[in-house]
Amino acid sequence: MKTFTNFAAQGDVIFRRVESVPKDATKTDNKVVAHSETGHHHAFPTDASVQLFTTKDPMICYLQVSGPELAQLQHHRPFDTHETIGFSEGCYEIRRQREYTPEGWRRVED
Repeated sequence: MKTFTNFAAQGDVIFRRVESVPKDATKTDNKVVAHSETGHHHAFPTDASVQLFTTKDPMICYLQVSGPELAQLQHHRPFDTHETIGFSEGCYEIRRQREYTPEGWRRVED
């Protein structure tokens, strides 16, 4: 397991430590950071001490980790998985990567 410091990436998701979650972000009950149509989500276990927040921008959300234990982000796929990342207490910005196609910009699908 990798431990998060100030910057980390897992597949098509990039994480950056920030001071706080923006005031206009909205709490969710979701623990899935990046959903995949093929079932290999990037997600925290349901018992993890994390809170996800969405924003008006579908490419950006925020994560608040509380508690002394590392919150472990796992890549759910039986093969070619990304290493689990451990997040310590704090706030993180989560950005989905994008790529250009002839039809225009789209979110990268891992």
